Amino acid sequence: MGRRCNLCNIIVVLGVFLGILGSCSTGVNSQILLSSHKLKMFVDEIPNIPKVYGYEVVDGKAVSTSLTIGMFQKFWKFHRDLPPSPVFAYGTSKKMATIPGPTIEALHGIDTYIRWQNHLPKKHILPWDRTIPTAIPRDEEGVPTVVHLHGGIDEPESDGHGHAWFTKGFKERGSCWSKKTYHYHNQQHAGNMWYHDHAMGLTRANLLAGLIGSYIIRHPQVEDPLRLPSGDEFDRVFVVCDRDFHKNGSIFMNSTGNNPDIHPEWQPEYFGNVIVVNGKAWPYMVVSRRKYRFRIINTSNARFFRFYLSNGLPFINIGSDSAYLDRPTTSKHTLVAPSEIADVVIDFSKSKSSIAMLSNDAAYPFPSGEPVNDANSKVMKFIIKEQRVHDSSYIPKRLIKYSPPKLSTASRTRYIAMYEYTSPSDEPTHLFINGLSFDAPVTEHPKVGSSEIWYVINLTEDNHPLHVHLGLFVVREQIKLLDFDKFKDCMVDMNDAVKCNIHKHARGKKKPVPKHERGWKNVFKMMPGYATKIFVKFSYIHSNNSYPFDATKEPGYVYHCHILDHEDNVMMRPLKLVN
Repeated sequence: MGRRCNLCNIIVVLGVFLGILGSCSTGVNSQILLSSHKLKMFVDEIPNIPKVYGYEVVDGKAVSTSLTIGMFQKFWKFHRDLPPSPVFAYGTSKKMATIPGPTIEALHGIDTYIRWQNHLPKKHILPWDRTIPTAIPRDEEGVPTVVHLHGGIDEPESDGHGHAWFTKGFKERGSCWSKKTYHYHNQQHAGNMWYHDHAMGLTRANLLAGLIGSYIIRHPQVEDPLRLPSGDEFDRVFVVCDRDFHKNGSIFMNSTGNNPDIHPEWQPEYFGNVIVVNGKAWPYMVVSRRKYRFRIINTSNARFFRFYLSNGLPFINIGSDSAYLDRPTTSKHTLVAPSEIADVVIDFSKSKSSIAMLSNDAAYPFPSGEPVNDANSKVMKFIIKEQRVHDSSYIPKRLIKYSPPKLSTASRTRYIAMYEYTSPSDEPTHLFINGLSFDAPVTEHPKVGSSEIWYVINLTEDNHPLHVHLGLFVVREQIKLLDFDKFKDCMVDMNDAVKCNIHKHARGKKKPVPKHERGWKNVFKMMPGYATKIFVKFSYIHSNNSYPFDATKEPGYVYHCHILDHEDNVMMRPLKLVN
């Protein structure tokens, strides 16, 4: 969809122009879009995200606990000079609700129970398109939501299936809804996750409105000996996203689709020029000359970030998504797709300057869209104190070694093809995986405890970050497809990679997997025109223990592109495990 970026920009400009003409009318669409240049950068200090604990300590021992976290409409200040914005936010109360929501800290081996409550109003604060497969209450009142713990290895009933949505007070419920309180077992490896809305067809709008938050599983016995930077001051979560705003502070979401006769409001990608970190636009952070750990989560709808530091400091990569790496690697750039998590250490004691800009140079759409501009190329600023301080943290030569992928143990091979469909004017209408909509019968039935090889075949012009619920995978190869047009024509006609001789076409140049992405992941960037070979595992990577839940129960799991506008329309397929 990169070739359509200029048209998308024209549509946005036209929408702003029409908004100016209609400024006497009411509603969000009549508001004037704010130029990002009107907001001064680096005037708000980055806030600490509030924290809640998914366990209690009783008589010196950690025990399970239950939390209640609601979804509320409230106002939020994204910038010193921007009026408060209506948002949807997670919190233990409306007063405590924040953008992003509270970081939930859990302990390995200690169960956490969360009752997610929907307190949202009858109407959405953003436009949403009912012509795509969407959660629609029978009375068309209320905002459907359901929470997915991204990276969690938990029971299907607590995974946040798109059809398990519910409205305020559970008045309306989706066809797969089954329980009010979710059970997170926290039996998996230590690492970073995040929670977000996953309601069918509304994910892009609900996340844009603010329904995002981080979740960390800690395992002190395993992690403390690593001596990495720790504590609230030196171990920080950065939740990064992009937004645009109207002059009245409300979040901008385009209400005119590329194909308005087909989809009145759906557009293939949302991009904003204002970069937001932990709920503040282009914040600053004062740091000491020592090592800091940053868990960076890209919660954007569609924007990729290729992060780098303006003063040349490297990232010391210690983890990717929810898993630690085997050993640290260094890089000057780190490409993070929507929903990916980069776990890095930055050693500011090595800086020769007092300022370091966290910057971005990823085209949008990625990889062949528009180059970054002055606004979206800046993320945040570090102000580095002059005085050196004692730093007892450490970068070990080895981190955590998990079971390596053994291709010989794979029980079967699957071919997963990504398609984009367009109108006669070559504008996108929808996206499918394996030529099937989400509600078509299930075709993937992995066995619990098994491993599989998937060839993910990208027949589109975009890079699609593929996310697999429950499963973890290691990327083995990225192979360019030869005679791509011939192969694509065959796939469009037959929708069968084997019959279209995939192995005769997947023989082009191999692109190396970056060193810091060779560990276990739950998201990876599928390059256009490539077949990406991944080894997928439906069991724990840190132990031989069986799941403490029945992974074969309804409603099952899903896998999908994590560009939210693609996922909603409807680049997502069901995944049902069997014994």
